[in-house]
Amino acid sequence: MSAPATASGAAPPELLRAQQNAVVQMVTIGPVAEELATRFADAGHRLFLVGGSVRDALLGREVSDLDFTTDARPEEILAVVHGWTDAVWDTGIAFGTVGARRRGTTVEITTFRADAYDRVSRNPVVRFGDTIEDDLVRRDFTVNAMAVELTGSERRFVDPYGGLAALAAGTLDTPATPEESFADDPLRMLRAARFVSQLGLTPADRVLVAMTNMAGELARITRERVQAELNKLILGTHPRRAIELMVDTGLCEQVLPEVPAMRLAIDEHMQHKDVYTHSLVVMEQAIERETDGPDLVLRLSALLHDIGKPDTRRKEPDGRVSFHHHEVVGAKMTRKRLRELKYSKAIVDDVSQLVFLHLRFHGYSGGEWTDSAVRRYVTDAGPLLDRLHKLVRSDCTTRNRRRAAALQRSYDSLEERIARLSEQETLDAIRPDLDGNEIMRLLGIPPGPQVGKAYKHLLALRMERGPMSYEEAEAELRAWAAENLG
Repeated sequence: MSAPATASGAAPPELLRAQQNAVVQMVTIGPVAEELATRFADAGHRLFLVGGSVRDALLGREVSDLDFTTDARPEEILAVVHGWTDAVWDTGIAFGTVGARRRGTTVEITTFRADAYDRVSRNPVVRFGDTIEDDLVRRDFTVNAMAVELTGSERRFVDPYGGLAALAAGTLDTPATPEESFADDPLRMLRAARFVSQLGLTPADRVLVAMTNMAGELARITRERVQAELNKLILGTHPRRAIELMVDTGLCEQVLPEVPAMRLAIDEHMQHKDVYTHSLVVMEQAIERETDGPDLVLRLSALLHDIGKPDTRRKEPDGRVSFHHHEVVGAKMTRKRLRELKYSKAIVDDVSQLVFLHLRFHGYSGGEWTDSAVRRYVTDAGPLLDRLHKLVRSDCTTRNRRRAAALQRSYDSLEERIARLSEQETLDAIRPDLDGNEIMRLLGIPPGPQVGKAYKHLLALRMERGPMSYEEAEAELRAWAAENLG
């Protein structure tokens, strides 16, 4: 993006107008915004496109939802949009926000704010403001404190805190002091890391100092809000940079303390600075293997796959370092951390299972696995198999090219065996050759624990021997029953 910096008053008025006009031309104003501006102007109110909507438009990013601010009070906003919207909701009206939808476009319209915060619960004491400048100074970062006035004789670019210059320089700074901004809402520190990931911005030095000194304040924020920001950060374009920022400032201790803890463990191959750096590389390599857009489960699994290493680190008699069963310990740690961050059961289960399974391939090595071992690998992975393939391949970060090539060939061999077996049978839906109803009918027993035991016995045989005919399965069932049911 190339754009003129905001003038401070030294430039002639005609130059300022030219600069403003140039910036306004960069912000595409769609028909929905045009219609809304006309309605507010007709009602005698001012309306500004504001915040992320302006920032993303200047960056050439897609702008789907539109944010506005106005001098109209909430009840006046409702009156203006009445009869124009396809839907309206006022769940945020206590904070001055009215949401609406028009022809598929979602808009949020908020009265100028000049809030104060209690700085304990971070809940604002809502106070409506009278000027756009008062509204913008309370926003999180200068790149989000820009606005375009849509009402009036002509459009006007409003940038009292240098957001355009910061955006052009790739700098992340705050309108007020960072200490004031982060004390008002500590989540803004994590949001800073999110903008590093999403937009590639670099925090100003004073922002870094404040984040480092105030990282502990993040403990005041609910886990649900922290998780929402973390997800956006992980799914961004530069998640490694954001994670490194969180670790360097101490924020990560408040969110994912297991990640900075990995700096203490030396990788068993002695090839990496530490397990922390290795995990960041694995996450980057996993991202390169994504095929259907950013994958939260895969990225979390890659970042966390080795978090069990610090707790399992042992120095062997020969001087080497081992991490026996770190995948088991890591899966438990992952489950505990993701639950604490209020992730859904599905995400907790999937990420934990991938962490648990990521090391199993290394028992394959030269391809000596039996068909039953291959079946079990596929069955245990279930619908996560494709992600497991990507994670395991990404986990190869050795600098030894020959060893790296050998590992990739070995995994190629495993995938080829999976494909061959899949042609013979449906591996991803392996079931015993007799279901529970057949077991009860053949043995003449009611529902209960014995049916489950018989089912597990037949499943084990199925994994070991592959598909059996009905007659073979019945014979095995009756043999088991004779031995176990008396």
